[in-house]
Amino acid sequence: MNPASTTTFSQAAWQGNLALYRDTLALPFNQELAAGTLSVERFHHYIIQDAHYLVAYGRALAVAAAKADDADGLMQFTEAAKVAVLVERQMHGGFMQRFGVTTEQFAATPLTPACHHYTQFLLATAWAEPYPVVLASLLPCFWIYAEVGRAIHASARQPNPYQDWIDTYAGEEFHAAVRGVLATIDRVADGVDARTLQAMHAAYTMSARLEWMFWDSAHRLGRWPV
Repeated sequence: MNPASTTTFSQAAWQGNLALYRDTLALPFNQELAAGTLSVERFHHYIIQDAHYLVAYGRALAVAAAKADDADGLMQFTEAAKVAVLVERQMHGGFMQRFGVTTEQFAATPLTPACHHYTQFLLATAWAEPYPVVLASLLPCFWIYAEVGRAIHASARQPNPYQDWIDTYAGEEFHAAVRGVLATIDRVADGVDARTLQAMHAAYTMSARLEWMFWDSAHRLGRWPV
């Protein structure tokens, strides 16, 4: 068991990776999105990769649900997996249609190195690691998106061609889901040993790095070099 502490896992993880979050927020993709100057080509690239990512993320959430230590966790992450897949489907009729991405273009576009690395890390962790570590690997996608969305919403130029995306991740519904995940992971972390806690922090940091790589790759229009 962890010794009593006034610092939760999530607080420690956020503070320990605060510089990385700030670097993520400062990426050209996020700054240009806030300014409304992000090129349509880069947004195309991003939403195609994000749709690919969400399917894998949904699978990892489903595995987390199967490993949950109580019925509440089972329901929470089963619903999160369902939402991830629903959002992926909605993107085809929403952002992709609006910004001119065809079904054929999506199907013909493979995962970039950054997206492939991220999804494979999440899936491998989901299958191989215990429930607390799986949750830690999944947390940055929830939390960092929420905080980036809120920060961009506060500074976004009006009108903004990407306002719907900004509103989605700055909205109360998404932030309520994030708070629920934070409560679950902090409860779970309270009952793990020191070795598992260390693995949780390592998994969180790896996913936070891969979040940075995902947005950086979108701005660079990242592709396989060979």
